[in-house]
Amino acid sequence: MKKLREPLHELAENCGLPLALETMGERWSFMILRASFNGLYHFEEFLDELGIARNILSNRLTRLVEGGILKRAPCADDRRKIEYRLTEKGLDLLPAMIALRQWGERWETGVPSNPVLADERDHKPIAQIAIHAHDGRVLSHNDLCWIDESDLKASQSNSRSDANVKKLAGI
Repeated sequence: MKKLREPLHELAENCGLPLALETMGERWSFMILRASFNGLYHFEEFLDELGIARNILSNRLTRLVEGGILKRAPCADDRRKIEYRLTEKGLDLLPAMIALRQWGERWETGVPSNPVLADERDHKPIAQIAIHAHDGRVLSHNDLCWIDESDLKASQSNSRSDANVKKLAGI
């Protein structure tokens, strides 16, 4: 039986990666996102902190707003000023951003970044971002496979049936 793999010719239709890359696009979008996670909200703050050209910043902010990553709203204390705030969709990019940072620390700089990202409660550094199985096991690339969606649904319904049988038998 031929091993199933991702249909690379159908990336635009069936894979979120091309659409994600289209939305985020390039380095400056990621740097703006990083700045947003660090509490920057205003055009001038982004401009000063990132050292980005005004026209590029304007373009990237517009694209991030159009992509639903940031929302544009009047500033609460001065309605003439505009704020750019992360949306839920933007906040969901945090694990990807942390994974890219950790990858860069390991393979590009060779040292952890300072300041260190830590757990607010314990003040301990966060763990490495990893791929986890449904039961919490950390998986490597060797532990992964592609499964057709219809086979996955059948497998899930069989698992539910098995669980129901076990549950009923235990009564």
